Amino acid sequence: MLTTRLASCSCGQLTARTTGDPVRVSLCHCLACQRRTGSAFGQQARFLREQVAISGASTEYARPGDEGPGARFHFCPQCGSTVYYELIALPDHLGIPVGAFASPDFPAPTISIYEERMHGWVVPPPGAEHIR
Repeated sequence: MLTTRLASCSCGQLTARTTGDPVRVSLCHCLACQRRTGSAFGQQARFLREQVAISGASTEYARPGDEGPGARFHFCPQCGSTVYYELIALPDHLGIPVGAFASPDFPAPTISIYEERMHGWVVPPPGAEHIR
């Protein structure tokens, strides 16, 4: 049986229902993710687009990447929460911030990227791949 999860904005108007496991779960320490999340890093799960069903209205913000073409972030026009984003270089995938699932049993990250910008107190999970 495939795992089904629901990611949602704060007000519940915009949702992303996923079926199956994510392709990868990552920590991103880039400055853009720090600004987008208001945290020391972004944590996101990447799914194949076919694994995700979107419901509700979104507003889009396109941002170029530090490396590569960037992403189009979709957030709720009512509460402002980012629920998913399109990876321009990977059109068959969608990224979903792990916090949007509000699930403490979500799988741990397996990769940590842009670590040259990582806050000194952050400790990625044991066994995670490290990319400077």
